[in-house]
Amino acid sequence: MKRKRAKRFSIEALDDIKDRALEATEYARSLKECQYADLRIGLTEYKTASSENGNAKEVREEESASLGVRVIAGEMAAWGHYGQPLGKLDFKGKALWRVLRHGINSAYERAQANAAKKLSLKDLAPALAPVRLAPVQVCQDVVPAVFEEDPRQVPLKEVLALAVEVTKEMKAVAPEVKFAYVAVLTALTRELFYSTEGAAIDQSHALTQGNMYIVAQKGGAIPETFIDYLGAQRGWEVVKGKNLYNKSLLDLALERTRDTVELSGADFLTSSEKPVVVVTDPHFNALLVHEIIGHPTEADRAIKMETAYAGRSWFLRGLNDSELGKQVASNLLSAFSDPSLEGYGHYKYDAEGVPAKRAILIDKGVLRGFMNGRESAVILNQEPNGSMRATECHYVPLVRMTNTVIATGDRNPEDIIAEVKEGYYVVNHRIPSISESRENFRISAQKVYKIEDGKLVKLYRGGGITSDSRAFFMSIDAVGKDLAIFPIPNCGKGQPMQVMKVGNGGPTLRGMAKLTGEYR
Repeated sequence: MKRKRAKRFSIEALDDIKDRALEATEYARSLKECQYADLRIGLTEYKTASSENGNAKEVREEESASLGVRVIAGEMAAWGHYGQPLGKLDFKGKALWRVLRHGINSAYERAQANAAKKLSLKDLAPALAPVRLAPVQVCQDVVPAVFEEDPRQVPLKEVLALAVEVTKEMKAVAPEVKFAYVAVLTALTRELFYSTEGAAIDQSHALTQGNMYIVAQKGGAIPETFIDYLGAQRGWEVVKGKNLYNKSLLDLALERTRDTVELSGADFLTSSEKPVVVVTDPHFNALLVHEIIGHPTEADRAIKMETAYAGRSWFLRGLNDSELGKQVASNLLSAFSDPSLEGYGHYKYDAEGVPAKRAILIDKGVLRGFMNGRESAVILNQEPNGSMRATECHYVPLVRMTNTVIATGDRNPEDIIAEVKEGYYVVNHRIPSISESRENFRISAQKVYKIEDGKLVKLYRGGGITSDSRAFFMSIDAVGKDLAIFPIPNCGKGQPMQVMKVGNGGPTLRGMAKLTGEYR
């Protein structure tokens, strides 16, 4: 007899728990000295497959759900947090109420304990203060996912077949291709947010992504490797060409493979002793803005809330010693973070239920602000801009980049290069090496071209640029109009570590920096 397949654990399960979530926030409000509480319940359905050299490597179809609760309580108000993964049985009958009540009680007890500890230390540590949240608009809303092809309707065998096909074609590009790997993911996520202030938000998004890794080697030379990503918060149409490249996953993977093969026979770049003219492309600038502008303008980092495990910010040494209102870059350079734009940092409400809005970070070279949450907004005396996010609901929300970019300029990229008598064109980012406060950097590129009389005359590999951050940004004398926002799927932050998807990019830039590569 044919066995009946069990009904899958799907995002529709959240439809039946909204009343329970509302009851849970009412219960939290009733607790003595509870000043604020919120809860987040999320569920993701996803399919993923990977392939190496034309062979199937892994294939999975799964669901993941979790709960996160935050409470502010106590005489010297403090946070308490509780988080746990959820299973299908946790959504059944009275089980969910038990889970929610346990989560709220646990977070509340931790908040009370933290508040009592702060109060006992106030004479020794006068900087300790009650937690305060900036006031925000309280929202009730439903935000549906946007897609043309529902990730849940894509057959798992099609996901695997694509991964296998792409690596088979990559391997066939040339004998020099020693290794080709692709992983494909398509997913649908839904999260509920409820607070004691009355917020009730139901927010969903789709995500489809392709990762590629290539190794090529010519003869006995040092192998050349490259990793890149294609992705968008959309459905299966992303891998077919509906993405920032306007290319299918196969076409982009073949392009990157051919680049890697070509590079495997190129000379290595030699480091320069002095700064030279460099033109950096949008892909390279995605990592530049991520490391040197994005992280230092995350408010929790800037005000030293995560110094012990992630460093500080070159923009803010102390509340009375910062670069706010000062020139940190050429007046041609502006930067902002905007969740309303297409990209991996797109959303309507953050993990605190705050309506997301554009945060101006640098305006015409002057530092203007930080990405923040409700607590850090109070400390910095800023308006909240909805920049708190968590990888999954059971993690504590942190201030995270959204779509954080260098703003577009008015120059044609071709003209920016054509004006260079002698310099270098730096293409596609690879690996960063940065100081803890981001006041200087070294970032490697996939390709570096020598420019002579406005023309690209020679290709190098193994190179990149290094500079004092302020010196490089002050040297910018041309900004292109070719802004692009690239998917960055692996931004790490927090303790325990959270890996977040963010969007970063910018237009073509021209400035001065030292070359990195071989030392002779």
